[in-house]
Amino acid sequence: MHITVAGLGVSGSSAARALAGLGARVTVVDGGDGDKQRAAAAELEEWAATGSASGTGDAGHRAGITVRLGDGDTLPDGTDLVVTSPGWKPTSPLFTAAAAAGVDVVGDVEIAWRLRGPDAAAWLGVTGTNGKTTTVRMLASILEAEGLHTMAVGNIGTPIIDVVLGQGKDGARLYDVLAVELSSYQLHWAPSLRAHSAAVLNLAPDHLDWHGSMQAYAADKGRIYEGNTVACVYNVADKATEELVRAADVEEGCRAIGFTLGTPGPSQLGVVEGLLVDRAFVENRQKQAQELAEVADIAPGSGTPAPHNIANALAAAALARAFGVRPAAVRDGLRAFHPDAHRIQHIADVDGVTYIDDSKATNTHAAEASLAAYEHIVWIAGGLAKGATFDELVQKSAARLRGVVLIGADRALIREALARHAPEVPVVDLDRTDTGAMSQAVREATRLAEPGDTVLLAPACASMDMFVNYNKRGDAFADAVRELTARDH
Repeated sequence: MHITVAGLGVSGSSAARALAGLGARVTVVDGGDGDKQRAAAAELEEWAATGSASGTGDAGHRAGITVRLGDGDTLPDGTDLVVTSPGWKPTSPLFTAAAAAGVDVVGDVEIAWRLRGPDAAAWLGVTGTNGKTTTVRMLASILEAEGLHTMAVGNIGTPIIDVVLGQGKDGARLYDVLAVELSSYQLHWAPSLRAHSAAVLNLAPDHLDWHGSMQAYAADKGRIYEGNTVACVYNVADKATEELVRAADVEEGCRAIGFTLGTPGPSQLGVVEGLLVDRAFVENRQKQAQELAEVADIAPGSGTPAPHNIANALAAAALARAFGVRPAAVRDGLRAFHPDAHRIQHIADVDGVTYIDDSKATNTHAAEASLAAYEHIVWIAGGLAKGATFDELVQKSAARLRGVVLIGADRALIREALARHAPEVPVVDLDRTDTGAMSQAVREATRLAEPGDTVLLAPACASMDMFVNYNKRGDAFADAVRELTARDH
């Protein structure tokens, strides 16, 4: 086949290598033509010509890879299939041309699903507006505690196609089960995916410029439930996730399993007196409840877990239990799990004030969950709003705010929402977007804070107006807090 791969990023390069290794003639197209794209193109073409030991397949079977830079809109002649990277919009001219030519467009997740062998590892899928990566990593930790060979793959950073095609020396599969993080983009381009079990953690407006509407965004998230064989896991507190389960066409016998921060009903997991309990995967769901872990087992040593991380743990536990994991493995896996940096990360306590880095809270839904975790907060917020509005976020969080420090290009949107819904809260508006603004922001937040308060970086915005990414923004916050501690000593 002649397969056109759209995009020269991590997933595109992975797909190109895999498909060429299986004998396809591959053309990679990308609208960029900078140093980064040229370096990636040279690496791919060298791999195809020489047969890199790290590649998939045998060099003798490769039909070759051609890279076309500076033109991502034109469909190469003779294309039989287009494989797109997740970020390319459905309205891209390349896909319009493919549709006119009767050529299918799919994503790398779809290719991975089609190429898995008859003895393939089961897929446990996770999607949602927020919490996907944490939940998938919790799930992988629980599966490992059960003694299963597993890996966290997909949108988490490891291309799933590489894992699906990987084999041991004896030809046997490497994994028993995969914990698969799936974005709405990936699900849009994966029509035949049928997971063992899957969870939608929550739904809030996001990426609407890509999907076109909230309805289309939700529908793409809901694709993760299609064809599930054992369990569709939903958030009891988010009725939209339950509606997606009701709309899904699943295998006979597949069950709807809810998770809740309250007392669980039958076919649910929840919390009772500081314990995570299961009333779904027990013999008598009406009368029995199985203790799985203590709330304190979630990321031990990092303080009381935030409510949304308890919810993430329950969703991970539900998927693991659907796969037959023992209660003790849920507990051990949660104890072994440590959150990634910049996700509700405790930085320091200085003069009775706690400093928390949640730079990963890049939208209002994530910031709302973060703000709900603390009683008295000095909030550092702002950045690129990506079309978001902040009235609902401020309304829900106003009673917790001791003060607010605003940074970034779109800080005026948050300032205006604060003026409407929390006019009594002191606001410091830093009229600067250089990276050094974070140090000043932390000093201003410290001035507003009282002993017992939390200074919380939960920007509710993207970072690219001031920083390369949210990691660098979080690093700048941590560095500024450390400056405080250094002055104290």
